[in-house]
Amino acid sequence: TMNLNTTAAKISAPDITFSPDLQREAKEVYVIGRKAGLTQQNVISVTSAENDEKIIGALLNSIKESGKATTFLTDERKLTVIALPAEDKISRNNHKFSPHEITDSLDGLHSSARENHVQICVIDQEIEKFMCPVAAAIARAMPLYHSKSSLKELAPTSGVNVTFYSDNAGKVPSDPSAEKEYETASAVCNGVRLAAQLGDMPPAELSPDTYAQKFQEIANGFAAQGVTYTEIKGDDLRQKGYGGIMGVGMAARCPPRMVIMTYSHADATEHIALCGKGVVYDTGGLALKSKVGMCGMKHDCGGSAGVLGGFVSAVTLGLPVKLTLILAIVENAIGPESFRNDDILTMKSGKTVEVNNTDAEGRLILADCVSHASNQLGDVDLIVNMATLTGAQCITTGSCHAGIMTRTKALEDRVVEAGLMSGDLTFPMLYAPELLKKEFKSSVADMKNSVANRMNAQASCAGHFIESHIDEAYKGEWCHVDMAGPDSRSDGRATGYGVALVLGLCKAPGFC
Repeated sequence: TMNLNTTAAKISAPDITFSPDLQREAKEVYVIGRKAGLTQQNVISVTSAENDEKIIGALLNSIKESGKATTFLTDERKLTVIALPAEDKISRNNHKFSPHEITDSLDGLHSSARENHVQICVIDQEIEKFMCPVAAAIARAMPLYHSKSSLKELAPTSGVNVTFYSDNAGKVPSDPSAEKEYETASAVCNGVRLAAQLGDMPPAELSPDTYAQKFQEIANGFAAQGVTYTEIKGDDLRQKGYGGIMGVGMAARCPPRMVIMTYSHADATEHIALCGKGVVYDTGGLALKSKVGMCGMKHDCGGSAGVLGGFVSAVTLGLPVKLTLILAIVENAIGPESFRNDDILTMKSGKTVEVNNTDAEGRLILADCVSHASNQLGDVDLIVNMATLTGAQCITTGSCHAGIMTRTKALEDRVVEAGLMSGDLTFPMLYAPELLKKEFKSSVADMKNSVANRMNAQASCAGHFIESHIDEAYKGEWCHVDMAGPDSRSDGRATGYGVALVLGLCKAPGFC
């Protein structure tokens, strides 16, 4: 794929570090916490601003219950205080430390950190529980991908350091066991930034070929941890029966592929298969999207980016789990080889699908992924498929919560709890295959790929389509995660959603 953008490769982003040691040379300081913990004495303590008692007192008094205020200290440092809503102001379906509020309040952080050291101090009496969600929230405010020619090179003093404090301004960790939370915070931050970077990259820069090269580089970097890499590419997909992935991707200049990466810890007690939708660009195929509807479709690889980032973070931390990453990487392009409405695809499951919407492509490629996970791996306990699958998800659960579907209430509760602990929020969608699968009825194939009635729980129907390709002999659990809404911010930036949720499901320190 020809890439005419020569700017992005020249632009670096500031680093983020997590350390109990303050950057005393920082020119800008952020203090974040709930109002009760943002006492005058605490703010003075973490900023070492003993001579600025009146300035800090006035700054705090200017914030009523929650909000943001900025001032300059006598030593010319810029101080910004972000007061988060109190716990009794947070609903039961939101993380109680308001990570979305943190990201939104750090809207100017990236510009500041390009030129000067920035110190972020986070204060709360329960801070050990919140370190990792805070790390993810900060990461979302510091994207890695940039292509503005006006951006200057990073200053030698650039970067952000994050330090956590209990509400009596005592540093965390207060004991050696909490050091793992600092390591996890750094790992989730890096994973989120990686996933968001992939989502932000234009399709000319992130083709199926370049995406696969990224996977290979990651696997090579984790060779010592035993990570393996394989791929099934191009015509091999057709020969081996992956008709969904091949059908969607065969019109593009770069061939489609299924990428499989594995990691197994010696003490693993659970095997999780992470299946990700990796559509690097979605034109809609011959069911072409509009000029407005097509913009932003570079984010259609968000599911694959989220599980990849979670996989990378889990391996970095050496979590005691077995993971198999199964990614379907395609471009849904238009060309002489495009699959068509009315075509019939034979899927990896052996079932046939009559295509009635080439723009309902994500479920086709994920169907092959879950089929592979359920009948090729042998010992899987949990299959998680993640995708920017339907616009209907946004109507169903909103732009902050992914919609999830599970077969059991126990797993549903586990995933919701993992979302509440990690900040990657989730909420259950309707699970009723006996009522909804009729929407895919076909007179010539086993099923169609798009619903007859778009007003009948459309987001859930899409999940059931994927589920119908799980091997009938599979006895493990399955979770469908539709994260079309939370995958991107209102400014069009990718969020790296999914990384923290994966770590929550893996029971990483700080997420359980």
